[in-house]
Amino acid sequence: MDKDIQSYNDSQSPTDREICNILSVTINHALAEAQSKIWHTHPVWFLNENPIVGYSKLKAGIRLMFWSGADFNEADLKINTGKFKDASITYTAIEQINLADLSRWLQKSREIQWDYKNVMKRKGVLIRLI
Repeated sequence: MDKDIQSYNDSQSPTDREICNILSVTINHALAEAQSKIWHTHPVWFLNENPIVGYSKLKAGIRLMFWSGADFNEADLKINTGKFKDASITYTAIEQINLADLSRWLQKSREIQWDYKNVMKRKGVLIRLI
């Protein structure tokens, strides 16, 4: 695991640390080819420099976000409003993490991608990659 991501996880409260650790291990396993790093202060995984999935600490808990998740057609992922295609779920306890759902979402994150890597060049316009 990326040492900066491990440091991020280790800096969380015990409950949040457990959540972050299971998320990072599962993401690393499912997206073994992805590059990971701390990006905008939280862990993010990239495929071909395109952000795919990440998590962050919010007041409400640990938010797992998929950049293209709005197109996953998954009821448990909350679609954010606006022009982007992200969707997320927030966890407050490790028991809330359904590993079968998480694995399916990670597979979809590989298969369904919008081009966030070049969104600035296109002045906020997203195009579907896959």
